[in-house]
Amino acid sequence: MARILRGDVRWADLNPVRGHEQAGLRPFLILSHDIFNERSGTVIAVALTSQPQQAGFPLTLELTTSNLPKQSWVKISQIRTLSVERIGKSIGRVSPEEIEQVVDGLNEILGA
Repeated sequence: MARILRGDVRWADLNPVRGHEQAGLRPFLILSHDIFNERSGTVIAVALTSQPQQAGFPLTLELTTSNLPKQSWVKISQIRTLSVERIGKSIGRVSPEEIEQVVDGLNEILGA
């Protein structure tokens, strides 16, 4: 598999799940740094959706990156640590500025 890089948008296979967790093949934005992704066997990522969102920043962020196949929103509050074994094909990349906006949104939610 190609290296998993910060800013990648990739498919993640969330099955099997428990309880009310989101299931299936879902797009995720990789937030963790490249060296962490390479050495830890996990990535830190946030879920994406193609459904327009009612909640605004900091809960969601509309991506303006044009290389994604669909208009997408980052669900900033849907952060997960995923095994690299769950990570699949690349869908696209987001800009460093958008990564920083997502991190800013996380900091706002966490009160940092």
